[in-house]
Amino acid sequence: MRANNLTLLTDLYELTMMQGYFKNPTNQTVIFDMFYRINPCGGAFAITAGLEQMIEYIENLHFTDEDIEYLRSLNIFEDDFLEYLRNFEFTGDIYAIPEGTVVFPREPLVKVVAPIMEAQLVETAILNIINHQSLIATKAARVCYAAKGDAIMEFGLRRAQGPDAGIFGARAAVIGGCAGTSCVLTGKMFDVPVLGTHAHSWIMSFPDEYTAFKTYAKLYPNACTLLVDTYDVLKSGVPNAIRVFEEMREEGIPLTRYGIRIDSGDLAYLSKEAYKMLAAAGFDDAIISASSDLDEYLIDSLKAQDAKINSWGVGTKLITSDDNPAFGGVYKLAAVKDADSTEFTPKIKLSENTEKVTNPGNKTVYRLYSKKTGKIKADLICLTDEKLDADENMVLFDPIDTWKKTKVLGGTYEIRELLVPVIKKGKRVYESPSVMELRDYCQKEQNTLWDESKRFANPQKVYVDLSQKLWELKKDLLEEMSEKSLD
Repeated sequence: MRANNLTLLTDLYELTMMQGYFKNPTNQTVIFDMFYRINPCGGAFAITAGLEQMIEYIENLHFTDEDIEYLRSLNIFEDDFLEYLRNFEFTGDIYAIPEGTVVFPREPLVKVVAPIMEAQLVETAILNIINHQSLIATKAARVCYAAKGDAIMEFGLRRAQGPDAGIFGARAAVIGGCAGTSCVLTGKMFDVPVLGTHAHSWIMSFPDEYTAFKTYAKLYPNACTLLVDTYDVLKSGVPNAIRVFEEMREEGIPLTRYGIRIDSGDLAYLSKEAYKMLAAAGFDDAIISASSDLDEYLIDSLKAQDAKINSWGVGTKLITSDDNPAFGGVYKLAAVKDADSTEFTPKIKLSENTEKVTNPGNKTVYRLYSKKTGKIKADLICLTDEKLDADENMVLFDPIDTWKKTKVLGGTYEIRELLVPVIKKGKRVYESPSVMELRDYCQKEQNTLWDESKRFANPQKVYVDLSQKLWELKKDLLEEMSEKSLD
């Protein structure tokens, strides 16, 4: 469960490397970039989330006496290093792309600038927090897009991989677009709507379905959604629901938030037939909610079949991102600076897989928007000392196929820097918006994507390019490393 001090939420090798740096001091300040390489779920974008929890982790980063004694018991850490840990605190800077932002592969979502031991320690927790919530926020955005404006209720708590995955997964799902969650603790912690109806066991605990419905309606007349598939949707469930709605109407009870939920069977056919029955009885405005192992593909299919469903409960396949259960974010060294130096020395990781060759140096990310449409033209990774002018022509370089270049005409685009400072000298300098504010922001962010980039089949990718200066730096480093390998 959630804890203020997550300092030991780290891989052992982070600590063994820290001890190595402690024993062989370099006094280096380093830059690490956290980014991902492939969009989740076969899509063309991701949604970043988890920043607030990452900041809280940094704010509470310290080794307790119990932590020190546990590490001592492992018999791999020496006393002087353990004493150093006793007074450890994070003193570096962190930059991040705000939660709810549409993001793309290879651009830094988080940039850590800190003494090497500090930057090494925080790697695992940053990846754990940002990877998980970004994955679920992305999945939620896809599900909500499939629903075409219908409300999505996240209700995967019982299928999540543990309490934290349920709590923070629900938070991320709301950022991604869900109307609310069934998780009451998430509702309390983050002030988001909590939603729900009742289970089949409620129906089965009464002598008959009608009595169960009527009792529920008396308890919750302003939130009366009845589960109609316990016995038979069309022969029993819907007729009994209509009977209860008619009695409510006769008693003068306003029918505001009311309807039915179908949790099994052929959802397209059953929803259409149920709608006919409800409409014939004068309840054509009733909510028809569906659940039953839904994801974006099934919702998209049901929409294409003109299913009469206008509310969706999505659980397992959302909270676990069933078809893509890992985000794949990585944390790579980009630059180092010695204590007696004023400039960072760029570092590059090579690989026979060109996708895994990193972008070197102290970088930032700019987004270029079309002035005409407001849509994203491209994202540009460049060095922090570069100054961009939207009135000038710009040449963008593909980070992998470096022979590919794109020219953007000055005056046709607007620029926004994505990375913002969140921690300076170890202290928070960023206040997160509320989750519901992040949800609204995330929707606006998705509106800057072309529809072609939001489709599920073969989506059009958004280009993440390098500035000419960064491209030349990368090219020079690759040539230098190639020459060294031949010596």
